[in-house]
Amino acid sequence: MDFKNGAELLDLCSQYSCSISQIMRRRECELGETTQDVLQAKMERILSIMKESATSPIKSPRKSIGGLIGGEARLLNEHRTAGKAICGNVISRAITYACAVLEVNTSMGLIVAAPTAGSSGIVPGVILALQEEYRISDDRLMDALFNAGAIGYLAMRNATVAGAVGGCQAEVGVAAAMAASAAAELMGGTPEQCLSAASSVLMNMLGLVCDPIGGLVECPCQGRNAAGAAIAITAAEMALSGILQIIPFDEMLDTMYSVGKKMPAELRETALGGCAATPTGCAFACGKLKLTSPSHKAM
Repeated sequence: MDFKNGAELLDLCSQYSCSISQIMRRRECELGETTQDVLQAKMERILSIMKESATSPIKSPRKSIGGLIGGEARLLNEHRTAGKAICGNVISRAITYACAVLEVNTSMGLIVAAPTAGSSGIVPGVILALQEEYRISDDRLMDALFNAGAIGYLAMRNATVAGAVGGCQAEVGVAAAMAASAAAELMGGTPEQCLSAASSVLMNMLGLVCDPIGGLVECPCQGRNAAGAAIAITAAEMALSGILQIIPFDEMLDTMYSVGKKMPAELRETALGGCAATPTGCAFACGKLKLTSPSHKAM
């Protein structure tokens, strides 16, 4: 069960007539020398943390340590519940939950790094939105998380999930790829469709730089988590419709890693380029500007 790339994963799925999540469960038991019961208990804990971090800021907004974000999830939720959402319930919920998790992360709350803290809102945002819209059980949601874990494992083994190494395409990009694959399986997709969705995400987020204002994982990180959730759902939708990605997942992962290594250091989490280097970004970093958005006024 120790697959080393996407091609080997698909071969195992075909050989055993299993989903990606089932192969990942078997891999974790065999290589981790543990039992399905222990594995299930750990994933239940992960899902519980995801649910709490995705929903608590909607009721009780949390201002970030750096003061750049806070209250956005509640505004998004109020917008949707007022019937004003323009992107439908699934995407609207997904971006709300993604923003909420970043509020928890940046206020030093408990989150699940999936695969990193800075991209932690995307996977829970997508799967929880689908759960609510389609009344999906927690057991099936945990299957989706094992699926997402397989994609994250392959990214860490063969590329990177670190913004300092590969830019935000490696953090938000991989998180969105994980979410897209998980969503595809959750909605009845085949293993091939799952990897196609993941590949599509990497293609469409290729080259995304990591440029945190003031060196803080707050802005533009929160907005990119929301965007990553939307892109993940889009990629899953395309794959489920039968539109398969031309570039295989393994090749797309290699490409993402190659592009990341070619990025200048200023665009890889140093806060020396991109949004962080704009006059306004520098002013916020130096404390010369304070936010006056509705979300902060309500805090």
